Amino acid sequence: MVVLRKLPGMPGWPAALGLRLPQKFLFLLFLSGLLTLCFGALFLLPDSSRFKRLFLPRRATASASSSSSASSSSASSSSTRDTDLPRSPPAAAEPRHASPAAPRRLREKLRTAARMAGPPARTAPGSRQQVQGGESRAQPASAAPPARETRAPFRFDYERFRRSLRHPVRGGRPGEDPETRARRMKIKEMMKFAWDNYKQYALGKNELRPLTKNGHIGNMFGGLRGATVIDALDTLYIMELEEEFQEAKEWVEKSFDLNVEQCLRLPLWRSIVWEGTTGIHGFIKGSPHLINLNGEASLFEVNIRYIGGLLATYYLTGEEVFKSKALELGEKLLPAFNTPTGIPRGVINLGSGMSWSWGWASAGSSILAEFGTLHLEFLHLSELSGNPVFAEKVMNIRRVLNRVEKPQGLYPNFLSPVTGSWVQHHVSIGGLGDSFYEYLIKSWLMSDKKDSEAKKMYDDALEAIEKHLVKKSAGGLTYIAEWRGGILDHKMGHLACFSGGMIALGAEHAAEERRQRHMELAAEITSTCHESYARSDTKLGPEAFRFDAGSEAMATRLSERYYILRPEVVESYMYLWRLTHDPKYRHWGWEVVKALEKHCRVEAGFSGIRDVYTTTPTHDNMQQSFFLAETLK
Repeated sequence: MVVLRKLPGMPGWPAALGLRLPQKFLFLLFLSGLLTLCFGALFLLPDSSRFKRLFLPRRATASASSSSSASSSSASSSSTRDTDLPRSPPAAAEPRHASPAAPRRLREKLRTAARMAGPPARTAPGSRQQVQGGESRAQPASAAPPARETRAPFRFDYERFRRSLRHPVRGGRPGEDPETRARRMKIKEMMKFAWDNYKQYALGKNELRPLTKNGHIGNMFGGLRGATVIDALDTLYIMELEEEFQEAKEWVEKSFDLNVEQCLRLPLWRSIVWEGTTGIHGFIKGSPHLINLNGEASLFEVNIRYIGGLLATYYLTGEEVFKSKALELGEKLLPAFNTPTGIPRGVINLGSGMSWSWGWASAGSSILAEFGTLHLEFLHLSELSGNPVFAEKVMNIRRVLNRVEKPQGLYPNFLSPVTGSWVQHHVSIGGLGDSFYEYLIKSWLMSDKKDSEAKKMYDDALEAIEKHLVKKSAGGLTYIAEWRGGILDHKMGHLACFSGGMIALGAEHAAEERRQRHMELAAEITSTCHESYARSDTKLGPEAFRFDAGSEAMATRLSERYYILRPEVVESYMYLWRLTHDPKYRHWGWEVVKALEKHCRVEAGFSGIRDVYTTTPTHDNMQQSFFLAETLK
């Protein structure tokens, strides 16, 4: 090979060859094409190619080599060999989609998810992570293994679970008075009406638009469809709407495709460049390749509506299709946790696994109500799959929250997933904060009262809320204010009205002195939320209500006067009824039913309204999925 140098007083090496300008151009064009061909060939080579190993980092192929070596060697030699291999960094520090081996792992992960309805595969010989005695134990591994290799031999015993229930899931209620039964049948008719119109005009879409009689998809679910179907499943089942439940189940079996829905099918070797919130562009390789181009999926919404709905229905019915879909979808959410702290970002692309924070979130922060509302579902994903990774992700969130200092013992709503520090000192029991507290007390109850960490976090948080946020108006109404860096904002959102039921639920299991105090607090907050309904012309509550400028439990701003079929107030009615059997809570609930029928029922479903303070309200043309999942339930 001849090495040409540029010597003093001599032209550069292309000129030294006596090339003219057009020839130089052709020569450089040929050289760049050759380099491009060599670079492309690297990625066309099969995964097992020895040539590929020359160019890719050793860590990308270590997993395969250590696994095959372990199957043909003794345990001692395998252990010795592992110490010579490079260690994988923590999962939180390495996004899966950034690893050279990520495409292969993704294919393996998707194939595994499709088989999750059956018994999980046995732990691979090279794996170092197992579940023993209900706890996860991590040991050094030669490389980050695919998710399927971390599951211990396991199968959830559904029949044993059903035998352990203290109350039947469905069935008659002996001694029920005729009026109560008639009211129950009325709500069942409302559910059937809402479902029938969704099925007729919007089946497969996320929500029904009842005025225009069509479907709404939205951009909150990243390409997933059928939010109303998944959300409504368990309500249809417990209301014993058999035919409607079978319709919903059939849609899940045949049409709820987590990988193909709204994807672009590309032939071999096509370059694709597109604009979006992530600015993704690049080359796609496959035969053919499917890419989800829908973009933003809310980690929180996908978890509570899709995974929550599927898990609830699986526990009610034992139908494997609901479990397998929940596990498959849960795997797609895991890349959101790949941050320096393990606190997940709020938005994820379900196709690529890329995640980012909401554009409106302060300084790229994650939201307390979003990353704090994963525990219940993720612990059950580990329970059903035998894979500890889901539980480990949410337990790490607790560790971060326990480590960070809480101002006045309160939990602000914005936390940086990079530093693990609070971004703003805004505290709310309504939007941005609400269900974090709910999941703490319910995690403790779900654990058969063994999760003492969750209980302590709940007790400490409620004590700080009582001390700093609970206030009483001049008219004697108890409410929970918002806190902005030490300054109180005397408003309460409709979303915060769930707290009456939550506090009552926690009080039932508290010490005697605290039980009485908390039950009184729960009743007072629920009464205040009822007043926000009673003081409106429609007898439906506004999105937010205030306690200032001489106004109490009423919206003072036009932007807060709407009602979108929310469940939080009637949820507290239900909890208080169950725990006290005071008939006023059933009476208040029936008032809501009558108001819904009068102001929200339209020809083809139920719609939210834009102003609760007028008896001729304007409808917003949206039947929210949570109306079927929660409000009517």
